[in-house]
Amino acid sequence: MTVRSAFPFEVVETEDMGIVMSDGVRLSARVWMPRDAGMNPVPAVLEYIPYRKRDGTLPRDEMMHPYFAGHGYAAVRVDMRGNGDSEGLMTDEYTIQELADACEVIEWLAAQPWCSGAVGMMGKSWGGFNCLQTAFLQPPALKAVVSVCSTSDRFADDIHYKGGCLLGENFGWGAVMLSYSSRPPDPLLRPDWREMWLARLEAEPWLAPRWAEFQEKSDYWKHGSIGEDWAQNIVPIQVWGGWADNYMNTVAKIVGNVPGAKGIVGPWVHQYPHTAVPGPKVGFLDEALRWWDRWLKGVDNGADADPAYRVWMMESEAPDASAKARAGRWVAGGLDEGVSRQVLRLTPGGFAPPGPPAGYLGKDESLGVIASPQHLGMDAGEFFPMGLNAEMPGDQAADDAFSLCFDGSVLGEPLALMGAARLSLRLSSDKPLGFVVARLCDVAPDGSSVRIAHGMLNLCHRDSMEEPSRLVPGQAYDLAFDLDQMAYRVAKGHHLRLALSNAYWPFVWPSPEAGRLTVEAGSLDLPVHQGGGAWEPPPAQHAKPWAHEVLRPAKTTRKVERDLITGSRAMVVVDDLGDVKNLAHGLCTGETMTERWEIGEGPLSAVATHTWEQRLSRGDWQVRTEAWAEMTATATHLRMRARLVAHEGAVEVFRRDWDDTVERRFV
Repeated sequence: MTVRSAFPFEVVETEDMGIVMSDGVRLSARVWMPRDAGMNPVPAVLEYIPYRKRDGTLPRDEMMHPYFAGHGYAAVRVDMRGNGDSEGLMTDEYTIQELADACEVIEWLAAQPWCSGAVGMMGKSWGGFNCLQTAFLQPPALKAVVSVCSTSDRFADDIHYKGGCLLGENFGWGAVMLSYSSRPPDPLLRPDWREMWLARLEAEPWLAPRWAEFQEKSDYWKHGSIGEDWAQNIVPIQVWGGWADNYMNTVAKIVGNVPGAKGIVGPWVHQYPHTAVPGPKVGFLDEALRWWDRWLKGVDNGADADPAYRVWMMESEAPDASAKARAGRWVAGGLDEGVSRQVLRLTPGGFAPPGPPAGYLGKDESLGVIASPQHLGMDAGEFFPMGLNAEMPGDQAADDAFSLCFDGSVLGEPLALMGAARLSLRLSSDKPLGFVVARLCDVAPDGSSVRIAHGMLNLCHRDSMEEPSRLVPGQAYDLAFDLDQMAYRVAKGHHLRLALSNAYWPFVWPSPEAGRLTVEAGSLDLPVHQGGGAWEPPPAQHAKPWAHEVLRPAKTTRKVERDLITGSRAMVVVDDLGDVKNLAHGLCTGETMTERWEIGEGPLSAVATHTWEQRLSRGDWQVRTEAWAEMTATATHLRMRARLVAHEGAVEVFRRDWDDTVERRFV
């Protein structure tokens, strides 16, 4: 990777530029721009998130935004209201207020004397979401967006309900935001920091119960889901994803439904592609610049004629939850270019030879029973892994052993797959609530199993995400759902495996009763890829990293514990990010997190407990916040408790407890 320190334009920085909203709330922006922008206005590129530009995302900001400014843009990093150094209060994610603020910021930027009037918007994760959502609203000055690791469907393809299944991350992310949003502004920028901080703490929302209440695809989730009206998406979109991240489906959805959109998917986790693992890293910043040059400066550089879909076709390798790189090659073309469908019927002996049409279920015959132990899923990996701390899926063989599996024949030639496999099943349940998880795996001759893609369906959503209904025990249902998008070449001598389970802890919160699913028939529709063009991405580059001192090094542990007396098992994560000092402005920050996901023999034994500590200091000034959250359940209700405590020096200045229950209607 190349570190750039010299650019075509000399860059100047403003560390706290105020942008005042129509209701008087001042948002804080950090801005980099060419020194002569006042005389020669340039387009602006906005990144707008709640993760604190002063410390939270500063390490990545300093490698990225000066790079854009050095190539002739005003790079604008804004803290959302209620976060970082911005005034106001935040109540939820992707609110009407959040998006209205985004539109106001864009209008304000376009009117500045140093701006040409053209604005782009970009972001990863939260910022990737809200740049798509803002583009959906079509503010006049917004000319293009670059979205990374995002979704077009906030209900069925996000951290809350994947396929309608309640994810463990719904609780986990609620705990994250309780902690993240508890931190104060920097006193160097805000003399009224204490007043702002206490107001922020008093208004702090505990979001996990709110999200858990909406167990169907209601208007709450449709708001901000750009796939609800694809025709509304007219702003040019460049969208990025990673195969190791659970937002990989968005790229294909947008490319397939938004004319002119361009999509790129690499082997990456939930990070920007110029820094992400597994490698290879690519020149994301240069690809984004080509997009900005085309749509914000009107340069006829061919970015609008690039292949619509560029993906890293991964090769068979041994399982590795901390893979630094993935073997493969870049494939470029149309979304379905070179893809044909191959339907495999499920039989008691595995996959039958190709032949029947898609959705074919065949005659009624018992294929087996799915009755998974509650601990199945410990090797599933994180919803959005961030790095190399064993956060990616590991060897699936242990989970396969407790699943209903269908194996294919050993391959005499490699088999390339690109797209989404579709699973059709006829099954019955002995309980009114339940879900099924499908994993498509690459099984090596030594028996190790790599997850190529997975998918899941809350069986209450078998007919509709908007209007779910409970199952009638014993009644057979025909249903179908897609597994995640993939680009994967299975090696000669390996074979495919479809593994079905009705537990997936802690990725999915368990059903209230340990049910049995009887599978009568099924088929798997595979996207087989042949041919396709190639792509040679630019090499990864970025601006100079931030200047900092490590005061205390980071350390992470991740392990699975088994109690030999009770039989319970627990995933235990301790992520101590250490403490660092920013050498530019002297702010010291630190963060420590622990997660414990424990489950015994029955689903009602599930307990998730998270703790977070945030530390900020400079000289004699010290603040610390502690967040604790716990989730349990009964047969009828989910219970989510939380506590937030704040200290200024040695004095406790705030404490609040929450204790919420949510009725289990469909989960």
